[in-house]
Amino acid sequence: MQSTRLTLICHARTVAQKLSCFPTNEPVENPPLAPGALATQFASANRVLCGPELRTRQTAEWFGAAPQVDEALRDCDLGRWHGQAIKDLQLREADALQAWISDPQAAPHGGESVMQLGERVAAWLASLQGAPGHIVAITHPFVVRAALLQVVQGAAFNAIDVEPLSVVELRFNGIWRLRLSGIDLAGAL
Repeated sequence: MQSTRLTLICHARTVAQKLSCFPTNEPVENPPLAPGALATQFASANRVLCGPELRTRQTAEWFGAAPQVDEALRDCDLGRWHGQAIKDLQLREADALQAWISDPQAAPHGGESVMQLGERVAAWLASLQGAPGHIVAITHPFVVRAALLQVVQGAAFNAIDVEPLSVVELRFNGIWRLRLSGIDLAGAL
């Protein structure tokens, strides 16, 4: 049985992220890289997939191959919270925001709950099990989180491979958070 290798890449930074706002269909923050600037990073990939949003398509272009848009990689539907600053929601809708953060089934914004996002991503991961080779998928932070949760659920201890010289960063700010390092774009400019 041939194996499937999936590389998940979070799209490049956007102004919404920089301002701590929920996303819209915004472009990546300037300065963007030239198409193909990161093509050597994952040259062995059989396919490059991305979400339908502008920021994922722009980021995917940096990896050289024409990306295939996959609707399963779209960002979480945040309903009426699209484009809203988190600090504004903390003032106007503190209880709703807290419900959404603490209850994976809650969707006070009228969009997709974290549980629904997880189910969508689980179905997508299941569809890749019969696709041998290396797949690179450019998507969103929420989709990457949902995929990681699918992988580590249940017998999490045995579902995590730690390679020599691996670096895992954990930060504590009220709760422990896992921080995944990104690609340094400074060398590609």
